[in-house]
Amino acid sequence: MNRNRLFVFYAFAVVMAACLLASPAHATPPIGAGKTGESKKNTASGKKRLTVQEARGRTALLHEAFHATLQIVHLQYFSEDDGTPIPSRTLEAVFDAIQPGCNMKFRWLAVDALAMNIDHAPEDAFERDAIEALKAGKDKFERVENGVYRRVGKITFASQCLKCHLPSRTSNEDRSAGLVISTPVREH
Repeated sequence: MNRNRLFVFYAFAVVMAACLLASPAHATPPIGAGKTGESKKNTASGKKRLTVQEARGRTALLHEAFHATLQIVHLQYFSEDDGTPIPSRTLEAVFDAIQPGCNMKFRWLAVDALAMNIDHAPEDAFERDAIEALKAGKDKFERVENGVYRRVGKITFASQCLKCHLPSRTSNEDRSAGLVISTPVREH
């Protein structure tokens, strides 16, 4: 098995294990379901939403699984000289594969180093607030709005990451990105 396939297998296995541990016994409705006029507990599909506390625990577990996977795979399988995809890019494929089953959305967010992809720039006020919180030293930033729990957790760059993300750095201070995880919730 080549290194890239091994990475994808490893990443997918770790994250799927985390999803199995994090998934409720029932499916949650798609993000965006449960608009005004529907029960806060159930949507028209009859599927129960997570509580904010359940969402907080599940997103924290998934954040740790993704963060550990990214760090380990970057150290053990990635070499900028052999043409393998950047681990964060491969994890985006994992995000796409598991989002429907977990009923969560995942995306990277540039915080205090160069964004390697324009899609990692903040999309709204919540993400801009999250960046400021992470820059101020917080490990996470969260908010519930319109029936969706959103969490941005800090992803600390290892030194080899900084070669690309901050090539002309003048200090050894930690730099980070963020991982945004969103999931529908019951607000009350």
